[in-house]
Amino acid sequence: MKTLPINKNGLQTSRLIYGCMGLGGGWTKDPVQPEHIKQAHEVVELVLENGINMFDHADIYAFGKAETVFGQVMKEKPKLREKIIIQSKLGIRFPVEKKGIPARYDFSKSYILESVDGILSRLNIDYLDILLLHRPDSLMDAQEVGEAFHKLKASGKVRYFGVSNMSAGQIRLLQNFCNEKLVVNQLEMSLDKIGFLETGVHVNQIAARNNVFPEGTLEYCQLENIQLQAWGSLAKGLYSGRNLENESEKVKNTASLVRKLAEEKQTSTEAIVLAWLMKHPANIQPIIGTTNLDRIQACTDAVNVTLSRDEWYTLYVSSRGVSLP
Repeated sequence: MKTLPINKNGLQTSRLIYGCMGLGGGWTKDPVQPEHIKQAHEVVELVLENGINMFDHADIYAFGKAETVFGQVMKEKPKLREKIIIQSKLGIRFPVEKKGIPARYDFSKSYILESVDGILSRLNIDYLDILLLHRPDSLMDAQEVGEAFHKLKASGKVRYFGVSNMSAGQIRLLQNFCNEKLVVNQLEMSLDKIGFLETGVHVNQIAARNNVFPEGTLEYCQLENIQLQAWGSLAKGLYSGRNLENESEKVKNTASLVRKLAEEKQTSTEAIVLAWLMKHPANIQPIIGTTNLDRIQACTDAVNVTLSRDEWYTLYVSSRGVSLP
């Protein structure tokens, strides 16, 4: 297996990442309950048993409760810290309805520093392995972000830095003002969200106008050893068990192909969907976010699945719903 770009930057991570958005009892303001902490223990234990050592958080997940329950796991099992890699994201601010302030993004130096302190406190840890900027802030001052990153690195609170949902141009601007190398870019990529492929296929074609994936980003990240992480990698179960009654024929056909391949290879449909993403030469690192223990187990077999070129293209073309140009 080829070396992951993130490993080339000094972090020895698993091929898959566990996404913690589903922990904490959901997107309510209700307090954390004992069953939520119990669930977090069960999930972390199963994930580690299956060789996944990297956990993805964001300060907003479940209004901070996802980090809080994970932090309780860390408090009760402090020796885990040296065995795992923890990353979290910041920059999205909730609306303040009483003041008429909408949801917005904030990469100001003061907010970045304040947010990291909150993340570390909720997670019950002294440092983050990786800090990501969650979504592009239109008012981002790259020099100010660079100063914040430098201070966080110097204080030992963050080891590595990256971004999420950014284009090559945005990353280049930010990198110009950062002493620390940006090592991750997290984007939505899956058998359903195939824009990362369509951008290349549709070069010099009218169809390119309808593609939202930023042109050149895939290639730039490969050239710079920036780890591409895929959020939404399972496409919300679209091809691995979700009710498809109201879905299009191309979705139903693709789901059928996934099931057929899973039967032939004696694996799960989740493993096929993830293996398809992982076959790409950019060495994409999928994030799995389910809290269903059986489904987590089903996902972990993806590292043992190899798709042929013909199988990969059959799934790709089926997902497109039309032949390649």
